[in-house]
This record gives sequence, structure tokens and C-alpha cells, in this order.
Amino acid sequence: MRNGAQAATEAWGAAATRARAARLVVGGTLVMSLGACGLVGGGDNTSQVCTETKQAYQQYITKVKGASAADPAQWKQVTDQLAGKIDGLAKKAEKKKLKKALTDEAARLRTAAASVGTGDAAQLNAAMSGTPERIGNACS
Repeated sequence: MRNGAQAATEAWGAAATRARAARLVVGGTLVMSLGACGLVGGGDNTSQVCTETKQAYQQYITKVKGASAADPAQWKQVTDQLAGKIDGLAKKAEKKKLKKALTDEAARLRTAAASVGTGDAAQLNAAMSGTPERIGNACS
């Protein structure tokens, strides 16, 4: 019985960590910081790509709000979807700095998706906490 109780405690701890990750993301820090993305642009498609990036993160936040903190598979799925969207935007970006930032972000998200799928949200927290600065700098 102790193993069952220990497993339940670990699962609860993982769910609580994912819930904290959701609060970090949903708390508005990410969206507010990405709010300026797309406001600066030259003759390339930076403005459009940055606007679509912001929209992708807003959609992710909506999906995360609906995902159960007790179901890591849901978190993995929506995080993988975001990584795919960001990767597609990286391919679309004409500005090298933005292309690299989005490519790197997609890689971080894929790594985070793999770990959050096992119940560990630490990499997701790390990836999301630096996103506004990384993407914001590339969009300016």
C-alpha cells in the first residue's frame, strides 16, 4: 500500500507543478510581454509573424486552461501543438534573428512537452518564463 500512496503523492505533486505552470502562463505575464510583438517591423514580414506568434501563445493559454492538471498527456499534446506552430512561424520568418529565436523556442517547447508528458513541468516553467524576453527582443 505504501507504494500506491507514494505514487499518488508523486502524481499529486506533478499535478500541482503543472497547475503552477498554468498560473505562470495564464497569469498574463506571457501575453502582456508579447503584446508589443509585431508593433515594430521593417520591409519584411516580422510584424505579421510576431502577431501570429502572439496569437499562437494566446491559443495555447486557452487550451492550457481547459487541460486537466492531473492529465499530463493533455499538457504534452497542447505543448507539442504550440511547438509545431512556432516552428512553422520560424520557417515563415524572413528576419534571421526572428527565425532563430522561433526555431530555438520550438525546440525548447518540444523538450518541455516531453517532460511535461511524464508529469514534470520544470522545463515548461523554464521555457515559458524566458519566452517574452526572447521573442520580444526578436520582434523588435
